[in-house]
Amino acid sequence: MKLTILGCHSATPRWDANPTSQVLEIKGHLFLIDCAEGTQVQLRRFNVKFSRIKHVFISHLHGDHFFGLVGLISTFRLLGREADLHIYGPKGIKEAITLQLKLGKSWTNYNLLFHELDSNEPELVFEDEKVIVTTIPLNHRVYTNGFLFQEKENERKLNIEAVKKANVSMSYYTKIKQGFDVTNEDGVLIDNKKITLAPPPSKSYAFCSDTVYFPQIIPQIKNVKALYHEATFLNEHQHLCERTKHSTAREAAMIADEAKVGTLILGHYSGRYGNYETFRIEAQEVFSNVELAKDGAVFEI
Repeated sequence: MKLTILGCHSATPRWDANPTSQVLEIKGHLFLIDCAEGTQVQLRRFNVKFSRIKHVFISHLHGDHFFGLVGLISTFRLLGREADLHIYGPKGIKEAITLQLKLGKSWTNYNLLFHELDSNEPELVFEDEKVIVTTIPLNHRVYTNGFLFQEKENERKLNIEAVKKANVSMSYYTKIKQGFDVTNEDGVLIDNKKITLAPPPSKSYAFCSDTVYFPQIIPQIKNVKALYHEATFLNEHQHLCERTKHSTAREAAMIADEAKVGTLILGHYSGRYGNYETFRIEAQEVFSNVELAKDGAVFEI
């Protein structure tokens, strides 16, 4: 699982930092998470093969999280895209995008499939044989979701020595890795756990976009390998959080600590701060394993 940060900043872009956008590579998928202004330029800048993107997840309808989407959709059209594009986002996103396409007379020559969300409970929005994606309801000024990306349980590993000793035919190897008990050459049923090794642990990533401190999400993100949590302010400006519905670095760390996550990644920094390291320092007073989202940063999860 690999996460590439395309934009790490809050509402207003800077020359060296774009608003929120990320790409998550997971089990053969390339998922785009939020799509702020400048996203397609960042995709090119960091050599992301964006023709592979078939699913876009938009947290909420503030411009610094989706103003780049119609531009990306238009570029796909100009490049002759044929593959369907699925867009998951709040109710209203279809109207926002299709109105621009209509006024510009630039309808796509590929299918745009909108999956509009309005539930305040976690909701399964994508599933295949390898990956599950679920919404994480957040508390912001407008309807907002984070997203939880989870690998399904990996196949068990063959214990070749044990398999041979148990006299099991090679024709059963795939079935064994899928966890089934099998019958050996002597007609004896062999317990799967006696001829396999435990699979590598499944990986998970929680993206928690704009939100006030919201401990209600902790049960859902418990023990995730990596958590991205917004940290718009430092603690000295905590008084701004309730009005703007944002969090401090310390509050993000409190969520990470309570949820016992593997790594906390901070982002969505306010433009009032010049040094991102101060966010790490503040968060590490509560939770030790802290990384900073920066444009172009890559995290192997």
